[in-house]
Amino acid sequence: MTAPETGDGTSGAATDMSGRSSLATALMPALTVAVSLLGLCLLWSLAAHLWQSRAFPSPGQVWQELLREAASGDLFYHLGVSLGRVAAAYVVAMIIGSVIGVVLGSYRGADRFFNPWLILFLNIPALVIIVLAYIWFGLNEAAAIGAVAVNKIPNVVVTMREGARALDPIYAEMAAVYRFGPLDRIRHVLLPQLQPYFAAASRSGIALIWKIVLVVELLGRSNGVGFQIYLYFQLFDVAAILAYTLAFVAVMLVIELLLVQPVERHATRWRRRPA
Repeated sequence: MTAPETGDGTSGAATDMSGRSSLATALMPALTVAVSLLGLCLLWSLAAHLWQSRAFPSPGQVWQELLREAASGDLFYHLGVSLGRVAAAYVVAMIIGSVIGVVLGSYRGADRFFNPWLILFLNIPALVIIVLAYIWFGLNEAAAIGAVAVNKIPNVVVTMREGARALDPIYAEMAAVYRFGPLDRIRHVLLPQLQPYFAAASRSGIALIWKIVLVVELLGRSNGVGFQIYLYFQLFDVAAILAYTLAFVAVMLVIELLLVQPVERHATRWRRRPA
C-alpha cells in the first residue's frame, strides 16, 4: 500500500514542478522586458538628477506632462491624426508596391527596363520627396500622405519582386490543368506563395512609415504628433517633446506586438522552427 502512494505523490510533484517551470518560462520574456525598462528609467532618473537642466527632464516630469496632455485631450487627438496618416500611407504603399513588384518579378523584360527607376527612387532622400510634394501639390493632406507612400513604395516593390521570382511553376501548371480562372489563380496560387513576402514588406513598412509621417507633419501640417513636437521645440519644452514621442512610440509598439508580429507568424507558420 505504501509503494503506490509514494509513486502517485512523486508523479503529482513532478507534474506540479513541470507546470511551474512552464509558467516561469512563459513569464520570463515579459519579466526581462520589465526589468530592462525599469533599469532604463533608473539610469534616466540618475542622469537627470546629476545634470539638472530644463533640457534634460526626469521621467517624472515627462510623465506629468503626458498626463496633462492626455487630460486636455490634445494627446489623443494628435495621436489619432498621426495614426490615420500612417494607415492611409501604409495602404497606398502596400497596394501600389505589391502590384508593381509582382509585375516586375513576373516579367524579366519589364524588370530590366524599370530597375534603374527603382534604384533611383530607393536612393532619393525622404526629405527631398516631402519637400517636392509640398511644392508641387501644396500643403495639403493628399501631398502629405502621398509623400510618405512614395518613400515606402520602392521598398515594397523590391520585397514583392523577390517573392514573384520565387514562385513555384508547379502550382501554375496545376492551375492550368484544372483550368483556374484569373481570380482563382490569384487566390489559390499567387497569394499563398506571396504571403510571407507581403508580411515582411508590411512589417518593415510600418517601421519606416510612422517615422516619415512625423517629418511630414513637422514640415507642413497643422496637427499630428510631428506638429506638436515642432511646436514644443519652438517653446524649448523638452518634457512635452519626450511625452509625445514616447506616447507615439508606445502605440506603434503595441501595433507591432498585437498586429504585425501575429500576422507575420501566421504567414510563416509553415516554416520549420529551430529546435
